[in-house]
Amino acid sequence: MSTDKAFSDYTQHALLVAWGTFAAHIGLLQQFQELALKQKVYKHTPQAKVLEFLVAILAGLPHLQDISRASHPLDKDRAVAEAWGQERWADYSAVSRTLKGLSWEEVNQIVQALETVSRPFLEAEVAQIRQKGERICMDGDLAGLSVSDGSSTFPNAAYGHMDAEIRLGYQAALVSMRGSTFSRLWLSVTHHPGDIVACSLAEALVLAAEERLGVRPQRRTDLVRQRIEALEQAMAITAQRLEAQEKAVEEAQRQVAAAKEQLQTRQQHLAELEQHYQAKGLPERPHSRLAQARKGVEVAEKRLHRWEQKLSLAQRRLEKTRQRHTRQQEELAALHRRLERFEQDNATNPDPVQAEFRLDAGFGTYENLMLLIEMGYEVYTKPYSHRVVDHLVRQTDEQTEWEQMGEHVEIVAWKGKKLKGFPYPVDVALKRFHTNKGIQHSVFLHFGSDPVTEDVPGWIAHYNGRQSIEAGIKESKQVFHLHRLKVRSEPAIFLQEAFVIFAANFIRWALHWLTHLPQPDEQALDVRRLGIKRLVQVGAHVSAHISLSSEGKLLRFTEWSAFAGKVLRLPLSTAPPSQQKTCKN
Repeated sequence: MSTDKAFSDYTQHALLVAWGTFAAHIGLLQQFQELALKQKVYKHTPQAKVLEFLVAILAGLPHLQDISRASHPLDKDRAVAEAWGQERWADYSAVSRTLKGLSWEEVNQIVQALETVSRPFLEAEVAQIRQKGERICMDGDLAGLSVSDGSSTFPNAAYGHMDAEIRLGYQAALVSMRGSTFSRLWLSVTHHPGDIVACSLAEALVLAAEERLGVRPQRRTDLVRQRIEALEQAMAITAQRLEAQEKAVEEAQRQVAAAKEQLQTRQQHLAELEQHYQAKGLPERPHSRLAQARKGVEVAEKRLHRWEQKLSLAQRRLEKTRQRHTRQQEELAALHRRLERFEQDNATNPDPVQAEFRLDAGFGTYENLMLLIEMGYEVYTKPYSHRVVDHLVRQTDEQTEWEQMGEHVEIVAWKGKKLKGFPYPVDVALKRFHTNKGIQHSVFLHFGSDPVTEDVPGWIAHYNGRQSIEAGIKESKQVFHLHRLKVRSEPAIFLQEAFVIFAANFIRWALHWLTHLPQPDEQALDVRRLGIKRLVQVGAHVSAHISLSSEGKLLRFTEWSAFAGKVLRLPLSTAPPSQQKTCKN
């Protein structure tokens, strides 16, 4: 087989070469070539420089300048560039200028290209999960991305809770999925200022995940109708109360007006008597007409004061009822809109899936819980308000049967419990911890078909499985350095967020692909034993010689690398799977 004279036979970033081959295999390089980026071309196209930014993230480079200033600069590694369809890489400064010039429209176009490449993998995961008769399990969370306090060069950064502190920066809202082949895959990321709160993002997280997966559960429209009926009944009672209170206000206003008129009459009569007594020089005796008139004024003043107080109280009650009625009207209108939308969702969803969401207490408001239930999800969460915890603690006494979960941990559960202010029965577990500082409590909530109260430790363990997304956030920061913002343009910051979650998925897909490639029986690198952290921090930075043959491209790791003596064979074909079907020999 003939080889290109420009072919580079040595690399300091071996697995980046392998990942470039996989990127071509799945059509990622073609997607980047087709991007319409409105920037001038000098030595390198803007598409190539954006792609270089992605490769830098795959390499786990902490800073953008590491592209050119690391001990083994990425932009000097021609073998990596060739593997990713480029003749050479640009200097980091050129990459920085391109990223700074990207518009929101262009960044959204790039993210759409990533989603196009990701879709077949996500669809395959969903198909396997459904084939096994399992539920799609998703987790949502926020990742705080802090910047230097007082910095003024990061647009729309705001102070918010990040890593248990108040910091300046941004929040990335994330959704991950527990896959069948992969323990965790990222589904979506959205960019927000640092002061956004989790409880306001639940619906957006769910809708973003549904859009990425292309599937959704059957909406529980019957529950929405029940809420509408209950609300209409409550509104009828409120309307009656409103009518009665309006009449009470009108009556109080009449009484105030009558009391004012009476007071004026008596005050005028008192003034006339005072003039008469003064003109005649008559003394004011305790039971004289003047004394009686003065007492009559005092009685009228007190009567007016009482009715003014009654009027004020009646007006406050009326205003409170009016506000409640207005809120009920708004809630009813929102429920009707939700019902209409959900009915349309069901009409266009002939093959609904079974799915669940696990969210932490930051998302666990009653409104969010109702929404997720009505959207058709099995829900695992904790309550947002600590008043729920206090209420449940008060319901326990010395006769309560606590189940021992550990040396210092006990739990009690209720099946289908009605909570005040919440329309649906939910499974509730109250957990208490015996510590040196006293007893502490936490509450778990569940809605769905799982018989969680029959195995409470299993319930808690399943909920704690959402630590997978917390581990993913930790991986995004420690391995891909998401917390180190490499750019200061807000569209480019969002692109970095999107590239990081894509990189985490991409490496897992590439690893799965590599394990199914035919390898030499001896000395083959067993990539299955390498975790994501080692793949990025070691595998993407080891040296290897590259040779071409009719059997493919062979990476032979150098004797001074961490994989000395090992080899890795890659296919020569770079056509996407859809094209390879028509390109058989």
